[in-house]
Amino acid sequence: MRKFWKVFFIIIFILAIATVIGVSLYISSMYVRARTIPLDKEALTSLCVQVDVFDSENKPIKEDNEVNRSHADIKTLSDDTLNAFISIEDKDFYTHKGVNYKRIVKAGLNNLRTRSLREGASTITQQLVKNTLLSSEKTFERKIKEIALAQKIENSFDKDEILELYLNVIYFGNNCYGIESASNYYFSKEAKDLTLPESAMLAGIIKSPAKYSPIKNHDNCLARRNLVLSAMYNDGKISTENYKQASEKDIALNINNDRKNRLNSFSQASIDEAEEILGLPARQIALKGYKIYTYQDSSRQKALDSALENSKVDCNYAGIVIDNSKHAVVAYNGDSNFKILEAKRQPGSCIKPVLVYGPALNEDIIYPCSQLLDEKTTISDYTPKNVGNVYHGYVSARESLSKSINIPAVKVLSYVGIDKAKAYAEEMGIDFDERDDSYTLALGGMTYGVNIKELAGAYSTFANGGRYARPSFVSFITDKNNKLVYVNKTKEKEVMREDSAYLLTDMLRTCAKSGTAKKLSTLNMDIASKTGTVGKKNSKENLDAWNISYTNDYTCGVWLGNLDNTPINYAGGNQPTEIVKEYFSQIGDKSTFKKPSTIVERDIDESELNENHRVMLANIYMPDRYKHSELFSTFNLPNDISNKFVELDRTEFSSKVENDYALITFNAKNYITYNIKDNGKIVSTISGKNGEQEVHIKIYSSKILLEIEYFYTLSPEIKREEQISLIKSESTYKNDGKWFM
Repeated sequence: MRKFWKVFFIIIFILAIATVIGVSLYISSMYVRARTIPLDKEALTSLCVQVDVFDSENKPIKEDNEVNRSHADIKTLSDDTLNAFISIEDKDFYTHKGVNYKRIVKAGLNNLRTRSLREGASTITQQLVKNTLLSSEKTFERKIKEIALAQKIENSFDKDEILELYLNVIYFGNNCYGIESASNYYFSKEAKDLTLPESAMLAGIIKSPAKYSPIKNHDNCLARRNLVLSAMYNDGKISTENYKQASEKDIALNINNDRKNRLNSFSQASIDEAEEILGLPARQIALKGYKIYTYQDSSRQKALDSALENSKVDCNYAGIVIDNSKHAVVAYNGDSNFKILEAKRQPGSCIKPVLVYGPALNEDIIYPCSQLLDEKTTISDYTPKNVGNVYHGYVSARESLSKSINIPAVKVLSYVGIDKAKAYAEEMGIDFDERDDSYTLALGGMTYGVNIKELAGAYSTFANGGRYARPSFVSFITDKNNKLVYVNKTKEKEVMREDSAYLLTDMLRTCAKSGTAKKLSTLNMDIASKTGTVGKKNSKENLDAWNISYTNDYTCGVWLGNLDNTPINYAGGNQPTEIVKEYFSQIGDKSTFKKPSTIVERDIDESELNENHRVMLANIYMPDRYKHSELFSTFNLPNDISNKFVELDRTEFSSKVENDYALITFNAKNYITYNIKDNGKIVSTISGKNGEQEVHIKIYSSKILLEIEYFYTLSPEIKREEQISLIKSESTYKNDGKWFM
């Protein structure tokens, strides 16, 4: 046995050595190949470059698509500015030869431990390579190329030249490439005039421009800035007094508003999407001569721009238009100091069709006419409230959605189930955090929320017969030789049945006609709509206002709010709906929703619906006044047929004597006429009334025999008669019933 284990360990040792040798040879071969890659000095040193973006007619989009508009000379920058970047990004910058092997080994061990490529241990030189010469993919081979090219840069430029190149290409968020651009945008000053806390803030941003955005994530940015200051202090780059004074200051921005509209233009959104597609930063896309061809429709873009501009709202905003069948963004515009498509906002009631009513229809849980009880309720420790704490009793699902009543939506979500409902929404491009597991979801209560592209894209599913594909700005991309390098190939998936999507659309038509989006009712077009308003907790102020509307061909979405959560004075049914209305008024849309063959109209018993809140089909004998037509899916038709006007149920009468009067009490039906007779003469008639009725009859003798004849109003051939005998002195009675046909 001992000999066996000895041989076993020898074999394991040999295999380990062989593996190490094999990996070393593989890495060496990759490194040798990487050393043959020529150093593109133009990509490193080119200053202002521009990305070419075209609309759907292949015409250039005349928007500002420049990258690195300005340049900072390292000799003009303060020591605090330079040291801020060196302390937080690469302490050994002036001593290594482009690669810090100690950091690489440490990062490699951490990556093995976490089973990820999260840590890269990149030096400033390597970051320069990554931002100018290579894609952003996280692979081992790219890392080897990065190391080889970093060493070439170190042999071609001195340290100050490398640092200057780095500071002029690094990305600071909000379209700011280079420190001069970032300083101009965030502080409206030249980079040479940056203070210590301003320099530390900019040095902190570059690790993750979205996460550490001073505009959207103030607290994250402040903590990161102070970490930079701490690193500078520990490195002996600033004094104790300077460290204390700088770290105690809040972040003080002075945004240059002349440049903010570039952040949320159609072309910028297209460039951002192209960066994701190609795995390249915008600077490299420009330097390599890539051309981005988009789906922009110039006429629709002009109409959207006009509608947004004419609204004159005093907050951040965004509008988007999607071609439903192509899943293509044809118009987009926004206004904010931060990229709106990179932000998440609470959707409010706009999530109800996606998460609640759509899934419930597709799971055959409700009909549009299903009655839902709107009352104070608690579900799983959650007590939802309606706007103004107003409760409506029984309302239809159609009315609940169109008027955006909250409690029925929470109830329907409970019928569907949170996990199943989220699965539907996820299939329509809505992402959830793992903490999103409560019934507040029915009202849009998400940890992070959605952006306008995601929400409008989800709605386009309904117009597209239940089929979803992620909306795209980019149609195709060519290289500098006009050779195709990317073509958008839409991959649709069926999220819900066509009939379910149509029923939901029909409910949202009601919202546009008489619900919260009724401002659209004057449009001469077939349109469906939903509004959403997000209030500030414990306040009457609002944070977000939405309208998402669609025709058969196009979806238009509008969001109003402030990314810094400053309150707004708008609600979804007002300004956002007005903007959508103006857009469609300008552009027009004659398309109509196409009713699937699986949608049918059926008459239902209206009295049964109103009295017992059951959906029952009307029978052939039922008069028109007691029924109305509703839409149903052939996959989910009501099983029960009303027996009203086929046979007459016996009515229970209660009677007693009070002084000289006989008091008769009973529950009346509005489709039945009741004749009360004394000695064959009609003394009282009840007709067209619902609910409990009281009839007082004068008694002239000690005994009285009353006859109550009742029959269907429009079918008197179906008749019943009750006889009531009363003895005045004893206050007793006897009922006898007989059919008369």
